[in-house]
Amino acid sequence: MDNVIILRYSEIHLKGKNRMFFENILRRNILEKLNVFKLNAQFSYGRYVISDYNPDDEDGIIAALRTVFGLFSLSIATRTTADPDDIANAATALCSGKTGTFRVTVNRADKTLPYTSVELARKTGGAILDRYPQLTVDLHEPNFTVYVDVREKNTAYVYSQSILCAGGMPVGSAGKGLTLLSGGIDSPVSTYMMAKRGLKLTALHFWSYPYTSIEARDKVLELAKLLAVYTGKTEVIVIPFTKMQEAIHKYAESNYMITLVRRAMMRIAEKIAEKKGCGCIINGEDLGQVASQTLESITVTNSVIKKLPVFRPLIGYDKIDIINIAQKIGTYETSIKPFEDCCTVFLPDSPVTKPTLRRCELNENKIENYDELINEAVANAETFTIS
Repeated sequence: MDNVIILRYSEIHLKGKNRMFFENILRRNILEKLNVFKLNAQFSYGRYVISDYNPDDEDGIIAALRTVFGLFSLSIATRTTADPDDIANAATALCSGKTGTFRVTVNRADKTLPYTSVELARKTGGAILDRYPQLTVDLHEPNFTVYVDVREKNTAYVYSQSILCAGGMPVGSAGKGLTLLSGGIDSPVSTYMMAKRGLKLTALHFWSYPYTSIEARDKVLELAKLLAVYTGKTEVIVIPFTKMQEAIHKYAESNYMITLVRRAMMRIAEKIAEKKGCGCIINGEDLGQVASQTLESITVTNSVIKKLPVFRPLIGYDKIDIINIAQKIGTYETSIKPFEDCCTVFLPDSPVTKPTLRRCELNENKIENYDELINEAVANAETFTIS
């Protein structure tokens, strides 16, 4: 008998003939996450098993695995043979120190064995009762359950607890996306949510130095590092946005400034996405939260995107829901640090909440060298690699 960690994947079992594609990506992501530990990993149909690891590393291995998108749950288990006596010995050892009621649940994948699941459950439960007479059986609402998973090749796993993991789909299985990452609360959450759906992400940040500080840029890099626990190695592209914002401030109507800034950002984002081979753009907009996130504002902002879909995973969320996720994934405390991003530069007193496309285009036509400013921002982008 030896101790192992059983891994169970999330939605991959629904993928039919494409299942192996998703499994291979998940395996790669698991191995990358565990490359700092000395261990052995076996991958078989529907079960991944981590073995031969240092017991002192167990907590660290579990913490790392819980951040792998595509994994549904894991269990610390005893691996033994499929012999009923060996299984009973493992189960009784697992019940040491426990009190109250229990049940035994058996999954028998190998149907060639000379016993049924019910027979094995009865034998195992009887061995537990013989060893620990203070325990009693309750098949409906037990205090704890002993799980027996009998697999192929004369192997069985015995465990009593499942630990939930991140769920979702393996990062990289849904293609590549460009996520707009500001220093606020929302965009790290939207980045996390789209990585959970399998996108490999490149982050894009707009920086208006000296109106926004170096600390504001570094705050975004810190957020990217926190997210990399889930997203893996990530490129962060920082766009120098000062000249464009100064031009908008100089030539445009003040109440249209935020809308025009957002349209310029999206034009730049689409160019960067095409350069990086990204198939979509992601942002953290939440309908009605601020002036730039009304239905009309989103419509005129979206109109500049010609080739790619724009995903807004937070569009129907309440702010408290977003904050709760930010706290769960560990980005909230960094997001609320008091370093302003470029969206707060030249902020008008009364931004328009129902902009029209015609007024946007009239204002943009006033800006000298508009296209050159867009291309210059793209050309002068700075790239950071975060892992």
